[in-house]
Amino acid sequence: MKQKSNKFLAILISMMSLFSCISNEKIIYMQDAGSDSNPVISSSERIGYHFDDYLLQQFDIVDINIKTTSEDLNQIFNATSMVHQNNGMMAGGSQAGGDVFFMNGYTIDKEGIVELPLIGELRLVGLTTKEAQGRIAEEVRKYVNEDEFYTRVRLGGIRFSALGEFNAPGKLTILQNRVTIFEAIAAANDLNILAKRDELVIIRQYPDGSQIHKVNLNDKNLLASDFYFIKPNDVLYAEPLKVREVGGATNFLQTITLLTSTVTAIALILTLVNN
Repeated sequence: MKQKSNKFLAILISMMSLFSCISNEKIIYMQDAGSDSNPVISSSERIGYHFDDYLLQQFDIVDINIKTTSEDLNQIFNATSMVHQNNGMMAGGSQAGGDVFFMNGYTIDKEGIVELPLIGELRLVGLTTKEAQGRIAEEVRKYVNEDEFYTRVRLGGIRFSALGEFNAPGKLTILQNRVTIFEAIAAANDLNILAKRDELVIIRQYPDGSQIHKVNLNDKNLLASDFYFIKPNDVLYAEPLKVREVGGATNFLQTITLLTSTVTAIALILTLVNN
């Protein structure tokens, strides 16, 4: 019996060593594979983007910049931004003041309106940033000639929330105009091994309410869908796999440890009962 136990133990250790050892050739970047090697293993067909222009919504933060040939007008148009900057400096700079776009940008209120110095209230909700820029330019023309001013409207980055089985869940901001769903996942330090990748939940806001969608990250056709690019205020929720219900083993060694502990516990209980 002792000889059989030793043999079983030797086999178990050999299996654990086999699954736990990874060759350096599998993990070292840019190795010398020879002049005849081809680093491109395969390429899929090119999948076209499907990208709709984002329409501004209530409570979005937009960065509005107006420059003219008149220094007096420039001081008026940028008065709110300068106050925000001064408040940020008094609070200890941009780090203490929070998101720079929140400090310097304009928040669209619940009525879909922003209030600009000299120009007054403008309704921007439902417009693209390009259309909002044109709307503001119409008002600026009342004070300066066509070729004597410059306007720019842009979103204060893409804000989104990552919840559930992410390695670093939380509320995040990426300072880009467009962000793919995989960039968003990367910003949250990727999904953990227990995340359900074939049913990622996306809660998306629309002008008339919110809607829940589920997408399959394992399907390459996602690249051509409406959800390849996330939108401001999206909520990404990664549900756990069913294996979460029976334990937290995420690799071979953890599984062996879990099984060994379970078998040992059962054997101990049976021994106590028999005695």
